[in-house]
Amino acid sequence: MTSRSPGKRTSRRTRSAITVAASGVLAAAAVLTFSPTAHAADTLGGAAAQSGRYFGAAVAPHLGETDYESTLNREFSSVVAENAMKWDATEPSPGQFNFSGGDELVAYAKQRGKFVRGHTLVWHDQQPGWVQGLTGDTLRQAMRNHITKVAGHYAGKIDSWDVVNEAFEGDGSRRQSNLQKQLGNGWIEDAFRTAKAADPKAKLCYNDYGTDGINAKSDAIYRMVQDFRARGVPIDCVGFQSHLASNSDLSTYRQNLQRFADLGVHVQITELDVGGSGAAQANVYRQVTQACVAVARCNGITVWGVTDKYSWRAQETPLLFNGAYQKKEAYGAVLAALNSAAS
Repeated sequence: MTSRSPGKRTSRRTRSAITVAASGVLAAAAVLTFSPTAHAADTLGGAAAQSGRYFGAAVAPHLGETDYESTLNREFSSVVAENAMKWDATEPSPGQFNFSGGDELVAYAKQRGKFVRGHTLVWHDQQPGWVQGLTGDTLRQAMRNHITKVAGHYAGKIDSWDVVNEAFEGDGSRRQSNLQKQLGNGWIEDAFRTAKAADPKAKLCYNDYGTDGINAKSDAIYRMVQDFRARGVPIDCVGFQSHLASNSDLSTYRQNLQRFADLGVHVQITELDVGGSGAAQANVYRQVTQACVAVARCNGITVWGVTDKYSWRAQETPLLFNGAYQKKEAYGAVLAALNSAAS
């Protein structure tokens, strides 16, 4: 999923019912290496850093709010834009680029020594209207140009890019988006190769939802990654969105992360939120965090927002801080799991 703010979350909201039912920036930071400390850290980012990981949050345009900004600065070592780097925001008209929102976030992160995830270069949703009517090679060239200009603009400043977002259906088939219909199965590979040329130092990720266990969808993505790795297609990581509920089945969650890691890619929890409250919610957060830290190549976790107040699932109170920026039981569960990994 890729948009979690009320403005972006239209299609995400339509999926929310399904979900419930069931960087320094790169320049100085390419290496996530940290020295374990003898004492437990008291912030999420600090605790994650002890085992060489980041703990991040999706950021909406609320940096002028004191509590929002102070919580973000204190707790998180990585940021990702909810919407500011998507196609509709960055190229509203053909060839006319607007990097203002992304530039602001990247500058903010650099000043505070935080990593930046780039989200997202290509997605079937939140395309500007002019893209949706393109066909054939015209669409292919528009996609390539968009990736080249956006990834090139931020080259050297992004730790990892979600190059392609949500290209598979739940049954493992390719989503019949305009990209798939017009460009065929090769469009994902094309996107990754184009991104590699534009920003060669960033980790390049495929990102999707509904892949929290071993199922038809994650199997299909696994086969794609396996094929890409065998043929030298530049894919470096797989993102697991993990929009969960307090009763989500996580019985194969860790095993799923590990099998992707065994292909030689990094795995990242990219959009974590858990509908619910209290111990049940905390337990799911705990399990996800424990699964990540148990997999050596799981190098970070990002929650999709800072506070319940601005979450795209606000009514489900899915984040680690409530609307008054108070730490919830889930916060303690995550912090303890991160500190346990360090020790």
